[in-house]
Amino acid sequence: MTQPVTWLDRLRIERVVWTLDQRLYDLPRQVRIATRREVRDNLRTAAADMGTGPALSRLGDSRRLAEEYISAQYGDEARPAWLAAAVFLLTGQLFFTEFLREAAVAFGDGLTAADPHITGTFTWGGLDLVQSSVTYTYTNGQGTFVGGAWTPLAWALWIIATILIGRLWRAPLAWRRRRAAARAAET
Repeated sequence: MTQPVTWLDRLRIERVVWTLDQRLYDLPRQVRIATRREVRDNLRTAAADMGTGPALSRLGDSRRLAEEYISAQYGDEARPAWLAAAVFLLTGQLFFTEFLREAAVAFGDGLTAADPHITGTFTWGGLDLVQSSVTYTYTNGQGTFVGGAWTPLAWALWIIATILIGRLWRAPLAWRRRRAAARAAET
């Protein structure tokens, strides 16, 4: 017996589909769209057959379903976390640059606190190993500074941390598996 699917039922189905889609971001875009459409169509058909509540409960946990879709696409091996790497790459750069700038400003504030009418050129070595030296030029308590950039070691640590956080060493394995799966699908 067919049951009517109301707007509220459609909204409940869309919420489940959206939740599943948010957990499928590791899949390629086209696969994610196809998966979303398939789940939506199946849920609408099941809702018309048995009701929305039973259809949604039979679907199960969206987290586990997403893990199964991803495992079917890539296998059970661990994959790189591209989004985590990108977020750390950008935010790490912003936060660490601001941290080094604040360290340089703090040294200048210390100079003006010691003598509010300071005049001259002063050099601070920066934070050991991660910041280049900073040169301050003051005239009558008003000053500017130059320097305080990242050192090569700081850049290297930032890149290494990005690789570790994103587990990017797994990318070549994932690419090889993807190519092998594509070749197998062609034959």
